[in-house]
Amino acid sequence: MATKPTTSVPLAVDNVQALASNTTLKAIPPRYIRPQLSTDHENNHHQIPVIDLNKLTHQQFSPQEMAKFHQACQDWGFFQLVNHGVAEEEMIRDVSGFFELPLEAKRDGCSQDAARMEGYGQSFVFSEEQKLDWGDMLFLYTRPVLSRNLNHWPALPLSFRETVSNYSLEMERIKTLLLGMMAKNLGIDEEKFINMFSDGTQTMRMNYYPPCLEPSKVLGISPHSDATGLTILLQVNEVNGLQIRHDGRWIPVQMLPKALLINIGDVLEIVSNGRYKSIEHRVVVNAEKERMSVATFHEMNRNVAIKPLSELILEGEVEQYKSIHAEEFVKLLSSHRLDGKNLLDLMKLDK
Repeated sequence: MATKPTTSVPLAVDNVQALASNTTLKAIPPRYIRPQLSTDHENNHHQIPVIDLNKLTHQQFSPQEMAKFHQACQDWGFFQLVNHGVAEEEMIRDVSGFFELPLEAKRDGCSQDAARMEGYGQSFVFSEEQKLDWGDMLFLYTRPVLSRNLNHWPALPLSFRETVSNYSLEMERIKTLLLGMMAKNLGIDEEKFINMFSDGTQTMRMNYYPPCLEPSKVLGISPHSDATGLTILLQVNEVNGLQIRHDGRWIPVQMLPKALLINIGDVLEIVSNGRYKSIEHRVVVNAEKERMSVATFHEMNRNVAIKPLSELILEGEVEQYKSIHAEEFVKLLSSHRLDGKNLLDLMKLDK
């Protein structure tokens, strides 16, 4: 039987929130069912590292916390950040308020632009045979400011646009602080490293995962690593669901109150020549409760090459990854989404 062709432009699919709220729904549509999930192994006995930003910047505690931070980036690629100083309450209020709007109100004024995947809908659906994620999203370009297309920014809640704009500045602050600390741990020039990401694109993905009749058969987000530099996740409500791949098992992330979740992206793994790890992760859903989150992605400056830094190629070592211009990297990412290949594997040099 011939398979249906893929397309370079994402396809529109049904709204999952509306599907889940359908009281006549008796079974999950087949495109959402993941038969392999029943054989996956989970490990509830590990907790990802927790890093205290106050201690990172405190003269007395900094050496110990910097060592923890370095190890978290090397061994886990994920960590929870506490005492970060970000005011989350308005963002939580307005993201929750947006997803509580009726479906037509969410679609009006911020429907998805297929070419940029910006707006309200689903993401990365390129084939009519592709398995679907049990979740909806609002995807926005937030920085630089000139990249914003307010036609896709919700007008409701009334404070939404100002709230997101303010939050994007806070995410930029956290990104810059963490990159500076990473540079110190890696022994490279701090200003140079930060500048590699200055004026880079910042985007936000606001996620809504409805309750599901059969949560063990679906995924909120399919397993993937982030093809960016650094990701900062805000959990909007108390429902957990993110899992990360560690030592061959899925580790459920138990979020601490008011913590941000940070993860290394593919680009940071490449420029660190594999010292820092971009880790596969996924989202599972709940039978009774919705889950909401906001992921903020930070890319490198589009005018620089993505490649291992020469300062990190020590005597006797070799480059682990190819050099590629940022614009070409974006094209490679698009082809990766179409054929399902692992992006980091495509970038690795043959030994």
